[in-house]
Amino acid sequence: MFTIIKNDIIPILIIMILGYVCGKFHVFDDDQRQGLNKLVLNIALPAALFISIVKATRKIFAKDIVLTLISIVGVTGLFMLSYYLDKVMFHRTTQEAAVCALIAGSPTIGFLGFAVLDPIYGNNVSTNLIIGIVSIVVNAITIPIGLALINHGQAKIRAKVAKSKSKNTTTQLDQPDKIKKPELARDVDVKSIPDEVPITDAEAKALREKGAKREIDLIRAEYEYTKLEEKDKTPSVWDSVINAIKQPVAAAPLIAVILVLIGIHIPNSWAPTFDLIAKANSGVAVLAAGLALSTVKFSIDKEALWNTFFRLFLTPAIIVAAAYLCGMGSDPNQISMLCLAVGLPPAFSGIIISSRYNIYVKEGASSVAISTVGFAVSCIFWIWALPLIAHIL
Repeated sequence: MFTIIKNDIIPILIIMILGYVCGKFHVFDDDQRQGLNKLVLNIALPAALFISIVKATRKIFAKDIVLTLISIVGVTGLFMLSYYLDKVMFHRTTQEAAVCALIAGSPTIGFLGFAVLDPIYGNNVSTNLIIGIVSIVVNAITIPIGLALINHGQAKIRAKVAKSKSKNTTTQLDQPDKIKKPELARDVDVKSIPDEVPITDAEAKALREKGAKREIDLIRAEYEYTKLEEKDKTPSVWDSVINAIKQPVAAAPLIAVILVLIGIHIPNSWAPTFDLIAKANSGVAVLAAGLALSTVKFSIDKEALWNTFFRLFLTPAIIVAAAYLCGMGSDPNQISMLCLAVGLPPAFSGIIISSRYNIYVKEGASSVAISTVGFAVSCIFWIWALPLIAHIL
């Protein structure tokens, strides 16, 4: 157990602290921080997910159909449960609850799966099976769902603001010919930008430089402003899903799953091409998470504590209960591996998405920090408790 903490948890905390210190001493400015986030989301993470998933085979899914179904239904269902509970309990918007689900409802299986499970259970077929299935569910199902919900929530805001003409407020959205003109921060009139209106990168920079106190949602700058003639239409959920799938972090694992299911194998000689950039993924992602922490006031509040409890204790408890109810009790070792796989700290991709789009940053960063530290406790708890549960049942 001490080896796991020393080799897995402490390095993550040190790199996260390094990112925090770099942020506090302004080693990276806002544009550079966003560049790191883009590197992870658009290049390194997609490469890591693609090459790890494409190595799987159809036999992995067919070998244990019960395990596969519990992983798919359980992880996806708990992801959506986190989303709905956050909306109900803490009155969050669609996009905020979606980011919460990406953090509280998703384990960092891609970063820590092998690092945590291999020292405890060994590098064997069962370990690879569980890590592979959970990784595919998290990265090929929940991330696209989360991005789709974010896109849909932001699209609804755009449509609502575009339809609101009663206050006669003039914004950048009402002046298509002026949208691309303000290249410099000084050219932007921040007073003309209502809080809920989607903004461009130039406007975001102006708001930061002029001390605006409201959060700036950079996902708004990702929309194609050339399509403003359709601004009176609210995109459907299906449109939001399509937009989400277009993101590299969602498209790469989905393509890998399709290739595996239809039996197309990527030659082993291609692996180094993906591995070279994929190796940068974990370190840069954790560093970027530390940078995100440095940009907000870290706090331990009810929501962060709830997210930590949901991620480290409630999620694995529900999965363990489902596994026993579905007849997996004959292999308690497999249940134990599944429990730790779904009970890992929050997926770092969630906080990267949070930071990149500036949604749910404070709460997300606090949840990631508390959960990462708390995993040292929850990991020990589950390793101690699961044999007792197996003995009783």
